[in-house]
Amino acid sequence: MADSATGPVDLVILGGGSGGYAAALRAAELGLSVVLIEKDKLGGTCLHRGCIPTKALLHSAEIVDNINESESFGIRSTFDGIDMAKVNSYKDSVVAGLFKGLTGLIRSRGIEVVEGTGRLVSPTAVAVGDRVVEGRHVLLATGSYAKTLPGLDIDHERVITSDDALVLDRVPASVVVLGAGAIGCEFASVWRSYGAEVTIVEALGHLVPLEDESSSKLLERAFRKRGITQHLGARFAGVKTADHGVTVSLESGTTIDAELLLVAVGRGPVSAGLGYEEVGIATDRGYVLVDGDLRTNVPTVSALGDLRPGLQLAHVGFAEGIYVAERLAGLRPAPLDYDNVPRVTYSHPEVASVGLTAAAARERHGEIRTLTYNLAGNGKSQILRTAGAVTLVALPDGPVIGVHMVGDRVGELIAEAQLITNWEALAVDVAQLIHPHPTLSEALGEAHLALAGKPLHVHG
Repeated sequence: MADSATGPVDLVILGGGSGGYAAALRAAELGLSVVLIEKDKLGGTCLHRGCIPTKALLHSAEIVDNINESESFGIRSTFDGIDMAKVNSYKDSVVAGLFKGLTGLIRSRGIEVVEGTGRLVSPTAVAVGDRVVEGRHVLLATGSYAKTLPGLDIDHERVITSDDALVLDRVPASVVVLGAGAIGCEFASVWRSYGAEVTIVEALGHLVPLEDESSSKLLERAFRKRGITQHLGARFAGVKTADHGVTVSLESGTTIDAELLLVAVGRGPVSAGLGYEEVGIATDRGYVLVDGDLRTNVPTVSALGDLRPGLQLAHVGFAEGIYVAERLAGLRPAPLDYDNVPRVTYSHPEVASVGLTAAAARERHGEIRTLTYNLAGNGKSQILRTAGAVTLVALPDGPVIGVHMVGDRVGELIAEAQLITNWEALAVDVAQLIHPHPTLSEALGEAHLALAGKPLHVHG
């Protein structure tokens, strides 16, 4: 047992989500002794209440869309409705399979898992119930929770979070989605495919407001064509609940009646009551502050993932977990480049990006070049009947520093785009690479051909 009676282990990890378990696996691989403390289930939000179950719902929604649109492809079919019990069973089976694989992997690496709520009690120790687990180093990986707005109470029946949305036993007739980030847009997309009347309310001026404006505008157009109502630049004023549903009020005076209100205004750090501040860990609005090596101000304590300020993405957690483990094992891992982390919103259509937006690039570099390649010129996109575009952001006579895409399946292209921005490729470097025809990946190739001054399937 790794407690005060038997001496410290090399690493105690508080939280078994994406970052925590990635750190555990890599640390064990490098020969470190590890204890992983988790109050719920290994895999955390991403596996159980985030990335994986939402994408399962989005896949079922895609099948609904395929059935409804099949006539345009020459296929006669009828849609008889949605059995949410079976949809949820499918979703849960995906999660269960991945969870079984993860627990087996953790076990095979000799990592001890302690179930229970942990609390940091010293710079080198975490208490779980009446047991104290001591380590030479502690990693805080307690993740995040679904936030709400001041004065907006979640009743988990009419006013719900994304956690509640994942376990709904019915398709709501109508929904107001408050917040147009990735979570809000993904659920709006699912419910619209399922046949619900969907209204999105966003205080900022665009859907997916952190993305490049070109991507936001394309998604807004696509959502309008799908019949999703949008109130952009609209501030929420309040909500009244009744037996029939909710009435949402905006500061403009507009009211919207619906069966449900989904609150999707972001996620906050899980840090309160866990002993961090008592041990002297520096925080800001609940976020644990770290340096470039993910160390806190207490030398023996590191923190990662949604708990620290910055991008809240599972793949960032994976990378940070590996980084911390390698640093503690005495290696010198390459610094993490947060500018070039790929981002995907898995709505219909998808939004994928990596690198700087045009606005951020102008602010940082001044003069830039941009080029937009419309998917109307891409053969596979026409076969799939998807609209969208690839927008490139580059320095004058310099590398490509941003790639922004909208269209079905463009999330699968972001890995190549990530190589382009991370390796600081010039447009001419990518233009000479031959992309297979007909594929969506050709859109990336043709965008770079055009930026290099030799456009192919482009007018003008």
